[in-house]
Amino acid sequence: MMDSWVNRAEPVGSDLHLELTGPGGRRAALTRALRDAVRDGRLAPGTRLPPYRSLAADLGVARNTVADAYAELVAEGWLTARQGSGTRVAERAEPLRPTARTPKKAPHRAQGPRHDLRQGSPDSSAFPRTAWLASYRRALQRAPGEVFGPGDPAGRAELREALAEYLARARGVRTEPGRIVICSGFAHALRLLFGGGVLRGPLAVEAYGLGFHREVLAAAGVRTVPLPLDEDGARVDRLGRERAVLLTPAHQFPTGGPLHAARRAAVIDWARTRGGLVLEDDYDGEFRYDRKPVGAVQGLDPERVIHLGSVSKSLSPAVRLGWMVLPERLVDAVLAAKGEREAWASVLDQLCLADFIASGAYDRHVRRMRQRYRRRRDRLVAALAGQAPHIEVTGVAAGLHAVLRLPPGSEASAVKAAAWQGVALDGLAAFRHPETDMPATDGLVVGYATPSEHAYGAALEALCGALPPP
Repeated sequence: MMDSWVNRAEPVGSDLHLELTGPGGRRAALTRALRDAVRDGRLAPGTRLPPYRSLAADLGVARNTVADAYAELVAEGWLTARQGSGTRVAERAEPLRPTARTPKKAPHRAQGPRHDLRQGSPDSSAFPRTAWLASYRRALQRAPGEVFGPGDPAGRAELREALAEYLARARGVRTEPGRIVICSGFAHALRLLFGGGVLRGPLAVEAYGLGFHREVLAAAGVRTVPLPLDEDGARVDRLGRERAVLLTPAHQFPTGGPLHAARRAAVIDWARTRGGLVLEDDYDGEFRYDRKPVGAVQGLDPERVIHLGSVSKSLSPAVRLGWMVLPERLVDAVLAAKGEREAWASVLDQLCLADFIASGAYDRHVRRMRQRYRRRRDRLVAALAGQAPHIEVTGVAAGLHAVLRLPPGSEASAVKAAAWQGVALDGLAAFRHPETDMPATDGLVVGYATPSEHAYGAALEALCGALPPP
C-alpha cells in the first residue's frame, strides 16, 4: 500500500510530505510515517501538526484513523496534545543524529586579508541601495503581466532602449536597441560568442590581460595570440592571420592608458581589409580623471566592432548584467547561441536597471563614484610620493587601479611582503600571457576602489610598508 499527502492549504500546521507504505493498514502506516518524520528531523520539536479532520480529508481516511495514530504517538512521547494548542511534536523528541556518511559542514574559512587592494571590484559599501530599491519598486509596479512569462532572449526592450541612449551619449556608441543583446557579464559574452560557435579562433589578445578570460576562451577551444604593448597601447601592427582581436582600448588592462588614436584607426582598417572583427572590452570606460573622455572604438565602424560592457565596475559584480552591441549580421547567431532560458539574465533586474538609467540615477551614481575614486587615486599617489618616492606610478589617468613599477627582480618578494602586512594585491606577472615574447616588467597592480572609506588610510600605510627600498 502507498499513499502520499502534502498539506498545501491548511492555515494551521506545517506542510509535510508523507508516504504511507508497509503492512498493518493505514493507521499503522500513518503512525510509522509520522514517527520517521520526527526521527529524521523533517518535523522539528514544537512543530504543530494538522487537525484530525484536515489530515483525514487529505488522506481520504476516517477521522478516527488519524486520531488513533496521534494518540499512539502521544503515548510513546513523540507528540504532545493540549486543549487549545493542538497536536505538536514533543520538545524532547530528538531527530536522527548525523552519521559518518552524512556530509559534514564546510570547515570555517579563514578571515580574508585585512586590506584588500586587489583590482576589479568597486567599493561595495557605496552601492546605491536607496536609489536601486526605488527603481526596483517602480519597475515592479509598472511591469505588465507578460514580464513574468518566458521573455525575450535578446533582453527586455526597456533595458536595450535605455542602453542604446546611454551608450550613445556617454560612450559614443552607434547602435539601436535591436543590435543589443543582454547577457550576465563579459565572461558570459565570451562564452556565447566563442563557445556558441558564433566566432572562431585564433583570437589576438593583449600581452597583459585577465587570465580568467584566457581560460574561458581556452575552454571554448580558442587559441589566443598575444600582441605586445607599449606606451600607445596594443601593437595592432603585429596582427597576423587572426580574424578577430580583443582589446581594452579605453584603458588597457592592467597596464593603463588608452589605445592611441592612430592605432584605433589602424585596427579598424585591418578589420575592413581582412573581414575581421574587433572585440572592445569597455570594462571601466566611465571612470576617467585627468584626460578627456575617450569614446568607444565601436563608433568608428559599428559593423566591424563588438562593443562589450557590464555594470560590474560601475555598480557591483553582484548585479549580473552586461551587454553586447553587435554588428547587425551577428544578432541572430548570438540569439541562437544563447538558446536555453537558463542562460538569460534576470528580467526583473533588467527592468530595474532600465529604470535606474532612464531616471538619471545611474549617471548620478557614476559621477559620485568618479569623484570618490579620483580622491582615492590622489591619496595613493600622495602616499607613495611621501613614503616611497622611488616607486613610479602609472595607469592612473582612468580606471580603478594603478600599476606600481618595481626594480627588476623585486616583484615576487614585494607580493610576499604585502601578504605579511595583510595586504592582498596582484603582481603584474599574474596578468602576463604565457606565450608573449614581450620583455617582462616587475610591478604591482593596486586596486584602490575596494576598501571602504574608513579603512583606506590603513591600507595605504600597509602597502607602503611592503614596498622594496630604494
